[in-house]
Amino acid sequence: MSKGYRITASTGIHKGDRDYQQDQVSLISHQRVAGCILGIVADGMGGRSGGRKASDQVMMTAMQLFERYSPDSDDAPALLTQVINEAHIVIKLTALSTEQEPHSTLAAFLINPAGDCHWVHTGDSRIYHFHGSKLIHRTIDHSYVQTLVDKGEITDEEANVHPQSNILMGCLGTEEAPPISHHYIAQLKPEDVLIACSDGVWHYFSASEMGSALSMLSPREATEFLIHKARSRARGSGDNLSLVVVKLEPLT
Repeated sequence: MSKGYRITASTGIHKGDRDYQQDQVSLISHQRVAGCILGIVADGMGGRSGGRKASDQVMMTAMQLFERYSPDSDDAPALLTQVINEAHIVIKLTALSTEQEPHSTLAAFLINPAGDCHWVHTGDSRIYHFHGSKLIHRTIDHSYVQTLVDKGEITDEEANVHPQSNILMGCLGTEEAPPISHHYIAQLKPEDVLIACSDGVWHYFSASEMGSALSMLSPREATEFLIHKARSRARGSGDNLSLVVVKLEPLT
């Protein structure tokens, strides 16, 4: 590989202190194209089975569309938008046949063989891009408290402990079309790290804490550490946790 790095990766998932698991996480290597990877997190909401049905639909939709994706001829942002739009429709159809109101967040990044990377998210599951331990960029939540941060009424730190921090301004399966935010990295470099995670994970860490853990540990160790630390900081009231970590290790 001439890019000067090799990719290592890991996923992690834990029920937290909830009675059941509604998060879903997946890291998919393209069946036909080496070096093409899709990482995706979905945080389901809506009753015991409703939330899980919603996050399952996200995963199924993403896998089906990614299978047909061709990096040479297809547009990655268009594919990621299609995943959101189709999952949204399927979840709404699921709601017609059940009593629950299934909803889900979605945060996904797609790495092409050429080393470019494309993100999409809706809701408050996040993606972070670090270089070493330094935060380069992260997604901005589609949430009520984020609108307060944007207006300058509260800080990021205050948003984390705000009593209405779980209220979303949009996600999959709602009446309105979901908000969709894209991000693009022209070229990934050695020592870059990507993490997509549900709020059950990111809620308990500053970006600098997360960056330190990801730079010092392997993806497998980092997922285990972040889950363990978030669990202890939740003090018995933790949400479901899910995360996917991709690290670009320099070739020595």
